[in-house]
Parts: sequence; structure tokens; C-alpha cells
Amino acid sequence: MNILFALSQLEVTGAEVYAATVGNQLSGRGHRMFYISDTFTKEVSGNVFTLRFNKRNLFRRVWHISYLVYLIKRYRIQIVHAHSRASGWSSYVACKLTNTPMITTVHGRQPVHRSRKKFHALGTKAIAVCENVAEQIISDLGVPKSIVEVLRNGVSADDFPPREVPNNRKKIITIIGRLSGPKGDLLFSLLDTVLDSGLYQVNSVGGAELPDRFSVFSDRINFVGYVDDVRPYIEKSDLVIGAGRVSIESILMGCATFAIGEAKSIGLVTKENIDEALRSNFGDVGGEEMDIDFSSLDEQIADACLVGAVEREVVERVKKEYSLNDIVDRLEEIYQSEYVYQKEYEVPVVMYHRVISKDDERGQHGIYVTEKQFESHLRLLKKRGIESLFFSDLDKKRVVSRLEDGKKFIIITCDDGYNDNYKNMFPLLKKYGVKATIYQVTGEDHNRWDVEKSGETLFPLMNKRQILEMSGSGLVEFGGHTRTHPKLDKLEEQLVIDEVVGNRQDLEQITGITPASFAYPYGDLSVKTKEIVTKAGYTYAVATDSGPLAMHRDMLQIRRISIFPGTTNRGFWRKIKGNNEFRYAKREGRDLRY
Repeated sequence: MNILFALSQLEVTGAEVYAATVGNQLSGRGHRMFYISDTFTKEVSGNVFTLRFNKRNLFRRVWHISYLVYLIKRYRIQIVHAHSRASGWSSYVACKLTNTPMITTVHGRQPVHRSRKKFHALGTKAIAVCENVAEQIISDLGVPKSIVEVLRNGVSADDFPPREVPNNRKKIITIIGRLSGPKGDLLFSLLDTVLDSGLYQVNSVGGAELPDRFSVFSDRINFVGYVDDVRPYIEKSDLVIGAGRVSIESILMGCATFAIGEAKSIGLVTKENIDEALRSNFGDVGGEEMDIDFSSLDEQIADACLVGAVEREVVERVKKEYSLNDIVDRLEEIYQSEYVYQKEYEVPVVMYHRVISKDDERGQHGIYVTEKQFESHLRLLKKRGIESLFFSDLDKKRVVSRLEDGKKFIIITCDDGYNDNYKNMFPLLKKYGVKATIYQVTGEDHNRWDVEKSGETLFPLMNKRQILEMSGSGLVEFGGHTRTHPKLDKLEEQLVIDEVVGNRQDLEQITGITPASFAYPYGDLSVKTKEIVTKAGYTYAVATDSGPLAMHRDMLQIRRISIFPGTTNRGFWRKIKGNNEFRYAKREGRDLRY
């Protein structure tokens, strides 16, 4: 996907570190990343644009919006992800004008005023970095609870390996954070009233320039300034003082960490107060006023300096809560949902059964198309530039790859594995170079389930030689469909397992390939059936007309669009445009987000 991160800042902030860390992870997953901010210093894989969001007069705001609209159109941006109030406001208007999905990560407490309550400008999803932020934007700004989610800062634990506890003759305290704004006020108070430089060696890491008021400490405090890598300073410290991301990185390295931020002091982070630390983003987010008793900090910091290392339970909790990979996984899910539901578009998964060449092959159920119809469908796909996919393709590139900009995809499926799939369908797939997935019944040689139950005409299924030939072509992928085509929800659990697992083993033995997806016979399924299919090793499973409209929301119950004998070329095109299921859902008054 093409993703634009929007920030507003005049120096390095936690939001920029978050955006760069997450953005580079997204780039590594194949997304095209773009960044826009007043300043941006971190190294990223992607285009960086400069826009002075901090200039907020009417003329400037109009320019911000206009430039964002230009970027969205020029680079075909599919998602805008804002990380600050100023950039968020302009992004919100630009996204409204271009019908572009927008989400916002809220990194701190938000100012409350009348216009902000009426126009919170957070988009359709507000991501709070901690519980206190989520509660504040819901209670004070009136942001609907349904669009708010807590998703913490993503940090790669591998980038912050554990260090050995130093043996410093004079204890080293390192304070990491900006020297401006509320964090600068906090640092000044700590230096002025709490930290005795005679007892400790104190490092101050952060800040582009040293403000004049800090010059009174310059003879006894080591003002390092901004650094790209704080790890060497954490490694040598007996205690790190900071909030937000500073605390996270310090804890991951195993250093004793004193969490104190713009809102409150958590103190030395331990397993007893880790929940409070998480809720407040390690002291950065609390009530409206700073709630810190500086008179008690001197003794607390002295005791904390003697600890040396943070408890192992705290390290493991932070690893789990801030796992970069897990957080980016969730972001990808959010991006897909916002894009699919706002654009009302999903990659169509179409369902065929039989492809016949003569009228006497029709049968009674009407689950066929003629060779002529099928060829006209394939010809239309080629004319429209629509590429066919296997589910294994999604497995290799991640399911989000189906929304790649500039591409249109379709997944063609065919149930049961009739002999006419080999005889009539396969030559056409080869002629047009189109892929299809066949869900093969492996325990029968004909459609016994229909012949016995409804008197349907007997139609043979493919044999092993035909299956192997088609599988080796690269144009046909075989998926599971049970051994005997029963209604799985009507069977005892062990029989369901035998049907699903046995069929999978059969296909592996015939083709030498592990099937990537499964089709429920008759579309009949239950929670228990889905669990069995998952345990059998399937990532994807297709239903018929049930399941969410967005594929990624439940990949074990993927909707399909049935193709019938009466489906004309015009009707086929209507069904595969990507909005077919949304049109029906709106007509029936159903919730599009299910």
C-alpha cells in the first residue's frame, strides 16, 4: 500500500521515532512509505516532504491542505496516518476532499476546547499509545469509543540487547528527553531541586540546542545534546530517567529505570507498578495538571541508583506489550479495514463448479458454465488487466498485498474437481495464462453426494494423473474439500477431522504440495469446524455467501461470488468489480463492517 505519515514538530520527538521505526518495518514488508513534517531527522526508507504545519494562520492552513491533496493524488496515497494535532487537522480535510482513509495515532494528552470537541479530526480510527490517552479523548473530546484502540509504541527488542550492570565508582544517572516544552521544565526542576551532582555523574541526553536557562548547570551536568543512538549512554548508566519510549528502551536493555514524565512520577519501574506505568506511557500522560512531588524524589532516586538492573518480569512484559512485529501486524489490519470499508472494494473471489461443452452435461442443479461463457470471462479479465491470484500468493506476500496500488486482482475457485475441469477448463486457463484454485474431493470418483441425495446426473471427478498434471502447470492450485463432501457441521468431531485431515494428506501425496486453502462443502461451517480446519494447517478457508465483506477480517470464512449459467459478460463484470458484496449489503441494510 501507499502510506503517508504526517507529523508536526520542530525537533525530534517520540512521535518521529515511532513513525520512523514503524515506517521502516512497513517498508520492509513491501509498502511504499511517504513522510511529511516540519522537520524529520530519522533515516527512513521513503520520500520525506517538508511542510510547516506549525504555521497555522488561515493562509497557511489552506496551503497545507492543498499540498496534501497534491501529494495524495500525485503518489496515489491509500492511507494517511497522522501523528500530531496540527498535521492531523490538515490531513483530515485533505482526506475528506480526496476520499482517502485516515487514521491518527494520539501520542499524548489532547487540549480540550469547543471546536476540538465538535471537530476532533482524528479520522475513522484513533490509536492511543496508552490507556490514559484513550480515556481522555473519549471523555473530554467525545471521540466515539468504537473508533478508539490502544496500540503501544512499537519497539524491536533486538535493537536493545541486554547489557551487563556497570561497576561505576560514581553512580551515573542519564536523563533522556527534550530540553524544551514540558519536558524541559521537568528536567530543570530535577536539576535544580533534586539531583546532587556531587553524588552522581549526571548526563542529559536530548535537545537540539542548550536553552539559556540551563547554562547555570553546565559546569556540573554533562549536556550531551541530541544523539541518534542512546544505547551507549543507557549501557553505562546505573539509572536512566525518562518517560515514554526512553523508559521502554532502557527497560529492554535491563537498566534500572525511573519513569517520570510530563504528567506524573511512576518512580523506579517494578513488577508492582508496571500496570500504572503502561497506562500513563511511563509518566507522560495523566490528568490536566502535573502531579509530581519533587520533595520526595531525592531519596527515591538515591535508592533506585543502588538497584542496577530492572526485574526480569518487567523486561518480558515490556517485550510483549511493545513488540514491533505485533504492532505492525495490527496496523496492517487497520489499514486494510479502513481502506476496504471506505472504498467499498474487496478482491473478488468467484466460485465455479463445472465447465461443460455439450447440453447433455448440464445436469439438474445449474452449477455449470459453458466453455464459451468461461472463455468470455477469461477474455474479459485479460482485457481489463485483472490478474489472477492463488491463496498461496497471498501467503508469500501477506494478505495485504492484494490491495497493492495500481493492480486489480481476482481469485478464481472451482469446487469438487469434476473431470470437465481438466477436459474443458484447463485448456482455457493455459490459453489465457489465468490461475485457478480447484477444491478437490479425494475420496470419491464421482459426485455421489448429489446422485444419492437428489438424483443428480452422475459426473466423474478427476483422477490422480489429471490432478498431478494440472498442479504441475503452475496455473492450478489444489485446495482441500474433504474426502466425501459431507455437511461438516452435521458430523461428529472425529469424523470432521478425518474428512479434513485425510483430504489434505491425499492432496499432498498426489501433488507433492501442501494445500494453502480449504472450501467448506455446501458452505456449511461452525466455530468448531473452523477450529479443526485451522488445526489441520489451513490459513485460508472459503465459504459461499457468509463471512465479513473484508477478506482479512476472517480468513477462515472468506466470501465467494457464485457464477451461474445465466451470468452474462455484463453480469460477470458487475460481480468482479470489487464492490458487488457491498452493493448487496447496502441494499439489505446490513452493517458493511461485518
